[in-house]
Amino acid sequence: MDQGELEDGLTAATARFDRALGRLDQSLRDLGGRLRQQQRIEVDTQRLVHERARLATELDKTAARAKRLDDSAHEVSRRLVEAMETVRAVLAKAE
Repeated sequence: MDQGELEDGLTAATARFDRALGRLDQSLRDLGGRLRQQQRIEVDTQRLVHERARLATELDKTAARAKRLDDSAHEVSRRLVEAMETVRAVLAKAE
């Protein structure tokens, strides 16, 4: 092998090595971007989990309050019926 062939081979090998380093560098940048995106997704997911828990707690409190209001309305209705029956009975005796 003469000097020119050796230099051509070395030049070709250097070019291949440079291209491989370029691909490796691009792969590392891509990986870094995917890792940052994954971290953002994890942060967003945790935020959503906390928000869901907060909303579930609020929903439970609201449902309990609605139940108390419904029970109170039922009790008021029952008392009104009793009062009306008492008024009817009084009116019936007065006749």
